[in-house]
Amino acid sequence: MNKKKEEDIYVTKTFLPPIEEYQKYLHNIWNSKRLTNQGPLVKDLELKVGEYLGIDKLHFVANGTLALQLSLRALDITEGEVITTPFSYVATTSSILWERCKPVFVDIESRTFCIDADKIEAAITKKTKAIMAVHVFGFPCDIDKIEKIAKKHSLKVIYDGSHAFGVNYKDKSLLNYGDITTCSFHSTKLFHTIEGGCIIARDNNLDGKLELIKRFGHHGDTHYCLGINAKASEFQAAMGLCNLGYISEIIEGRKKVVELYNELLGEGCLKGKLSNGVKHNYAYCPVIFKNEKVALKIIGALNKEKIFPRRYFYPSLNTLPYLEDQQSCPISENISSRILCLPLYVDLDMDIVRNICRIINEIVE
Repeated sequence: MNKKKEEDIYVTKTFLPPIEEYQKYLHNIWNSKRLTNQGPLVKDLELKVGEYLGIDKLHFVANGTLALQLSLRALDITEGEVITTPFSYVATTSSILWERCKPVFVDIESRTFCIDADKIEAAITKKTKAIMAVHVFGFPCDIDKIEKIAKKHSLKVIYDGSHAFGVNYKDKSLLNYGDITTCSFHSTKLFHTIEGGCIIARDNNLDGKLELIKRFGHHGDTHYCLGINAKASEFQAAMGLCNLGYISEIIEGRKKVVELYNELLGEGCLKGKLSNGVKHNYAYCPVIFKNEKVALKIIGALNKEKIFPRRYFYPSLNTLPYLEDQQSCPISENISSRILCLPLYVDLDMDIVRNICRIINEIVE
């Protein structure tokens, strides 16, 4: 086994640009003495990411979880119920709870892993204020159906688009739907700013409110509303400006890895299903196995080879121990017990991919 195969292989590896490119931005930071407080690099990143996504305005913030919390706050959703998915990272649920709202879980579709839009209306009550859906693994939710339901019941729609950077639906960015869409720019993501995230609002008044509340709710010496510190730093923006130029290369490299997985993995390995009209970003490689026993056996076998897949997402969020009441979501609970995301990043050695597939196929067969 060669040296690369002896290294620990994790589910992802952070993309880093040439250090010389980052250092150029560091020199600018040192010369300007601007480290934070909506500095020039933050403003430049907001502009350039917006141009890349085909979006007029976005807010670059400190992280993706704050982006969700700010979205609820900007929409004046500080009590009541928010319909959401049980199949996501815990931040989706914790942001709702942190804003003193109650998450109401609606089960998921088995092949897209997204909230089942056909089950949303049955969960709506007089206390329902919004729908917070997640484009899981970059697979789009049923946007058209969710929008119709929201209009019918006068509900706000927030999309957690943490996995959706670079995904296009109907020839425009998947981040350009809903009343608000958020995205995470964490270092594990396809596009990252070390830590960070963004908020995209379709309404200009909402956009102005977000600008205020992410900076303590005041402009100069005039205080307008309750706010919080969600500002991102110039160092984060610098990393984003470097990485933005490599997005096409990153997506194409990940696409080749996913295609090899799809070619080599046997019929006992189920994958997600893309909707028509979607240009994907290959941010994750999720695989569903027959049962939890098989998934755990595969984890053990891969770990022995210093290969570390992840159980995205486990446990199903409706089973979190600190929830006031337990809500049944059998599809999410079932899938979360037997799904694994396999290692995927732009320079992953194809021989390692072949070895992963060999180990999995031997166990599955």
